[in-house]
Amino acid sequence: MSALNFQWAYLWPETIFFGAVVLLFMASVIQKRDPGLAKFLSRFAPIVGSLAAAGFAALTMTKAPQSLFFDAYRVDGLSQFFKLLISGGYLVACLNAWAPSDLAEPKRADYFLFLTLSAWGLILLASAAELVTVYLALELASYSLYVIIPARSKSKEAAEAGLKYILFGAAATALALYGLSWIIASQHTTYIHELTQANWSLANPLATLGLCLFLGGLFFKLALFPFHFWCPDVYQGASNETAAIVATLPKMGAVIILIRLTVLLSPGDILTDFLAILAAISITYGNLAALAQKDLKRMLGFSSVAHAGYILVGLVSKTPTGLAAAAFYAMAYLLMNLLVFWVISRVSNDGRNLTYNSLNGLAKRSPLLAMALAVGAFSLVGLPPTVGFIGKLWLLTSAWGVGYDWLVIVVCVNTAIAIFYYLSLVLHAYTEEPAEGSGQDLAMSQTNASLFSQLGALALGLLVVGLGVLPGGVFGAILTASRQILP
Repeated sequence: MSALNFQWAYLWPETIFFGAVVLLFMASVIQKRDPGLAKFLSRFAPIVGSLAAAGFAALTMTKAPQSLFFDAYRVDGLSQFFKLLISGGYLVACLNAWAPSDLAEPKRADYFLFLTLSAWGLILLASAAELVTVYLALELASYSLYVIIPARSKSKEAAEAGLKYILFGAAATALALYGLSWIIASQHTTYIHELTQANWSLANPLATLGLCLFLGGLFFKLALFPFHFWCPDVYQGASNETAAIVATLPKMGAVIILIRLTVLLSPGDILTDFLAILAAISITYGNLAALAQKDLKRMLGFSSVAHAGYILVGLVSKTPTGLAAAAFYAMAYLLMNLLVFWVISRVSNDGRNLTYNSLNGLAKRSPLLAMALAVGAFSLVGLPPTVGFIGKLWLLTSAWGVGYDWLVIVVCVNTAIAIFYYLSLVLHAYTEEPAEGSGQDLAMSQTNASLFSQLGALALGLLVVGLGVLPGGVFGAILTASRQILP
């Protein structure tokens, strides 16, 4: 009985999220009959559930690893760390969408239901240790997002974005499933711990090609070149609150599985070198394309293409430090983007898409929001003392001296390029004045600078700076967890 209770303690985050899904389903069912209760459940079930799940994930991070459900489900320090990230990111996303300006009230319960269902799929994905389980959890997380992207009221762009995401997602799903069938045919197992002992060289081309196809499905979620083409259009078409979700949470699930799968590779082999080349192209293309954007969400879409490449820099080294650096940078990416999207959602109080000019005069309208935006921009560039700087430093350190020095140089050059478009956010917020008589700028003058908005920006900004100044404890815990998954 004690062993059963011990294992059940590991599963509390999954159980709590499933309970939140049930409560939100009830809210959706009773929406017309009892709108007051439905509104209460749709607002507070996600908040309470995410806080409880994050707490249990943090408490079990240092426990001994456990394999459950016939070794298809592994609970270890790394899985619990990502469950903590997903729960925290989900909490911020729900607070950001507390009162979305372009979502009809009757759709609110459904919106949070599918958002929670997607987060539950990502929670399951964090512990998946078998490829069929990975595939099913990934699809559970994806199909729920297909529903909420076109939820933006009276917007043809949202419908178009939803359609693109569904069609491209279906293609990536088929690609991953086809690759999975080749892995099963060649390796005769789908358990990741058994696949670490298998042959992945060119002498076994069926397995190698199957792994490449399966990784393609994950690269789609990560928006890595050349699987990025959906990203800017979906960000632009979705509402600001939904774009914040799509830009952050699904990538946490993709990163944890990529960390587990890159253990199969060897540093310096042809497949690892291919991933390094993809990382370099993704970083360069994402930054150059972002330079030409005026719409802020499109800019952040191409920015995420570059950041997907940054994460791959840590993975190609296949060292505990590299894997820990990739996981740490995933956390940094989550916090940086949630902070910037939080400010965008507050500035765009009526739900419209913003351009750089929409930020003109923000420092006068809301000094705290402008400062939070500056902190997010500095962190995205990789300037000290932010979490983006220390995360990028560890990525570069892990890749240097293991055969990928050229990739480190590519990252440094692209960091200089990224300064131009990230710091344009700060330039417009602090030095530009809104044009007189502009209808758009009059609308922007109604920035939501409420106490709730400013406290949220302050909390996220403090996390971004705090983890940049004192990152040792978190990185040490991730490094210990990374050592557990290496053979």
